[in-house]
Amino acid sequence: MTISFAIRGDYIQLDQLLKATGLCESGGAAHAAIAEGRVKVDATVDTRKRAKLKPGQVVSFAGEEVVLVAE
Repeated sequence: MTISFAIRGDYIQLDQLLKATGLCESGGAAHAAIAEGRVKVDATVDTRKRAKLKPGQVVSFAGEEVVLVAE
């Protein structure tokens, strides 16, 4: 399934995105998923918890895709 997520401002951090979309129930769960290499940004595993994501990027996690768009 694909989720479209509008970013307010210039970027959103990867851990905040996982929490905001409901893919992770807490910041701790988001940090764990990222550290375990279960999150991909633009089809590449990204282990940076605070990676700055911008409109146009795609995050994949747990069978879901989140497409970032400008608000």
